[in-house]
Amino acid sequence: MSLTNIVNKLYFQPRRKELERYVTAGETIQREVMEYLVERAKDTEYGRKHLFSTIKSYEDFVQNIPVNTYEELKSDINRMRHGERDVLWPGVVRWYAKSSGTTNDKSKFIPVSHEGLQTIHYQGGKDVIAYYLSNHPESRLFNGKGLILGGSHSPNYNLYNSLVGDLSAILIENINPLVNLCRVPKKETALLSDFEVKRDRIAQETLKQNITNISGVPSWMLSVLVRVMELSGKQHLEEVWPNLEVFFHGGIPFTPYRKQYEQLITKQGMNYMETYNASEGFFGIQDDPTDSSMSLMLDYGVFYEFLPMDEFESERPNIVPLSGVEIGRNYAMLISTACGLWRYEIGDTVQFTSTNPYKFIITGRTKYFINAFGEELIMDNAEKGLEAACKATGAQISDYTAAPMYMDAKAKCRHQWLIEFAKEPSLLEKFATVLDAKLQEINSDYEAKRFHDITLQPLEIIVARKELFNDWLKTKGKLGGQHKIPRLSNSRTNLEELLSMNQ
Repeated sequence: MSLTNIVNKLYFQPRRKELERYVTAGETIQREVMEYLVERAKDTEYGRKHLFSTIKSYEDFVQNIPVNTYEELKSDINRMRHGERDVLWPGVVRWYAKSSGTTNDKSKFIPVSHEGLQTIHYQGGKDVIAYYLSNHPESRLFNGKGLILGGSHSPNYNLYNSLVGDLSAILIENINPLVNLCRVPKKETALLSDFEVKRDRIAQETLKQNITNISGVPSWMLSVLVRVMELSGKQHLEEVWPNLEVFFHGGIPFTPYRKQYEQLITKQGMNYMETYNASEGFFGIQDDPTDSSMSLMLDYGVFYEFLPMDEFESERPNIVPLSGVEIGRNYAMLISTACGLWRYEIGDTVQFTSTNPYKFIITGRTKYFINAFGEELIMDNAEKGLEAACKATGAQISDYTAAPMYMDAKAKCRHQWLIEFAKEPSLLEKFATVLDAKLQEINSDYEAKRFHDITLQPLEIIVARKELFNDWLKTKGKLGGQHKIPRLSNSRTNLEELLSMNQ
């Protein structure tokens, strides 16, 4: 019996039995999570203020606790960062995941309690393995090592044992020492802040290792793998790591990168498994390799609510718990967690594909969309449109962003797409035409605005020079880690900055 079979039998098969409860008892599980969170936090400052001790039902929960954005919780989080205890969650919270900023701030600092670290983030990582081994009993995952990309961290206000940084760095810093026996690179390398230096060292450290699995954000992992290939002089990654069997990916959509990975890794049976892990929590896992949707993780320290996106601007939107969601409807997700986030707007939008069990796809961001002329273009539309355009023209995309051109010298309005191609299309005009046609096919609002070119003119593609997006991230101090390119925006600020660098 292989080491993987032994580990699976001892640690992961029992958990797989527990996960089967999701199918029959999802709503009950979530009610239990809500009751647990309220009970744990009833004596915190926030719990006393919002009368947690009187909450006996979901209706009480809604009545007592307001919906929050980061701005509403910011002052409390800042006090927690300075060492105050029992504010949003019991005790002192020592770790803070640094995430992309808000309208008013460059960065958000998401509290990560000890309880949240264990019951949300680490549990998510364990369940990814549990699902994977269940679907691939022939796996030899633990017969080799896993390459896990991480960010960096720094002291938090110089408080003892308190850190602020990328969530991945906090996870690596606090990981069980036993896990380090099957993980690379070494900790000092994984936590380097300079991504270009880190990239080179990771490639050198892993070149001669028996890597069976890789985990990380597709864009940054691809950069590391390209460096591995440069150092090895090989043509395909399986020549370097013949036992590589799976890429656990998350953070950004995989679709724009899939073709590049398939060209880099040509071996039969290579697996790709999507996860939905964010600074705020671990929410979803692709439990079926034949289904691109993910299972909503119900028994962590996360209670979910859903705000219909067609009511997002309403003063009184009909926010619903899990039991109220409808298949095919676009929702903004709200979370209450064992890290002290209460009815918190995470900023992501999801759409359920099933309610028995509860499975979903990520459709975009509440702020990453273009709705300058009533077209309501979301990231899911963009990804499907780009996939069709790439397929029709043989193109491959490294990065992209898009924004509206509100009015040019001829009073014409259109969308501008700035795209960095890994492989340029055979005909750029055809790429633009297919993209535009696909967007009209899948988005009736976009189609209506494009009708006879009256409101919206045909979209415009601008080719970005190589490394433009990485260079832009570098100017922001956001190269590497979990930083992402804002894909769609009503504002032209990011696009104009990128265009000015596109020389």
